[in-house]
Amino acid sequence: MPSRREFLNRITLAGAATFLGVRPLPVAAEPPPETTRLRLLRAPSICWAPQYIADDLLRAEGFTDITYVEMATGAVSVRLAAGEADMSLNFVGPNIIRVDAGDPVVFLAGVHVGCFEVFGSDRVQRIRDLKGKTAVVDSLSGSPHTFFATIVAHVGLDPRRDIRWITPESARPELAGARRLPPIEESMRLFTEGKADAFLGFPPQPQELRAQKIGHVLVNSAADRPWSQYFCCLLTASKAFVLRHPVATKRALRAIVKAADLCALDPQRAARALVDKGYTPRYEYALQVMKELPYGKWREYDPEDTLRFYALRLHEAGMIKASPQKILAQATDWRFLNELKKELNT
Repeated sequence: MPSRREFLNRITLAGAATFLGVRPLPVAAEPPPETTRLRLLRAPSICWAPQYIADDLLRAEGFTDITYVEMATGAVSVRLAAGEADMSLNFVGPNIIRVDAGDPVVFLAGVHVGCFEVFGSDRVQRIRDLKGKTAVVDSLSGSPHTFFATIVAHVGLDPRRDIRWITPESARPELAGARRLPPIEESMRLFTEGKADAFLGFPPQPQELRAQKIGHVLVNSAADRPWSQYFCCLLTASKAFVLRHPVATKRALRAIVKAADLCALDPQRAARALVDKGYTPRYEYALQVMKELPYGKWREYDPEDTLRFYALRLHEAGMIKASPQKILAQATDWRFLNELKKELNT
């Protein structure tokens, strides 16, 4: 990964100049995007920061109509397949499950590593201790459950039989239809109230739990192997969008991976941008996330390894039918990433 000075010397987009306060250089000659409209998704987790702070970079790439579509929970590929958005960062596990179900999406690149952490109560000192215990997740089809299932399967437990899963709806059926916290926040509250032995959270939830000294970390995917060796979030697009707009696809990907570099090289400014744009109210939590997550790994790690690893874990857990080879064959397109790695001299 280049040093901060080297990176600033290489910046060629006006948006990066706006973000970092440096003078822009002309963008290399390239066809304009086939469309100037781009629809991205917005989820509660702030680990998707590269997508959220890339506005100016995307505008410098020729996009003039940039929309962020709210997504509270579920798999990104469902929204992409439904035509609600064009591309988005995503949590790898749930979207492999949806690809197995037939969603017409394609993985384009790995963006960052290490967004999730598993917390346990005093009754749980390691993942194997969860056998017969209770874990809370926002839903049985969401990202926390999928990541959690792969973790327990990796240590030899059967996620279908050895863990008692609860959700906000199952734990508090009396609140059905009532106004309540978002499911991911409600599930964390159940853990803090002692209703569950374990909880898997995404930023800024781990930062909040550590600050409040609630529970203890069983797995930190930014530091603990094997999870720290694979992307947790990849950039995924609608197959139809990529087919119709290949230049726009490459330009959008370039903006987002450059934004990932900005998160790695200037975490203070990235954190401030997240607060200023309304993605989180707590600057100190945002700064922790920017410093703790290795955003620069998009150059170094192979996203194909990530898909193979998670697809195998999900297959072993009985959550998908397709082999890793089939997932890779039907839902990956690395040509834009490979071109950008050469173009950006990495």
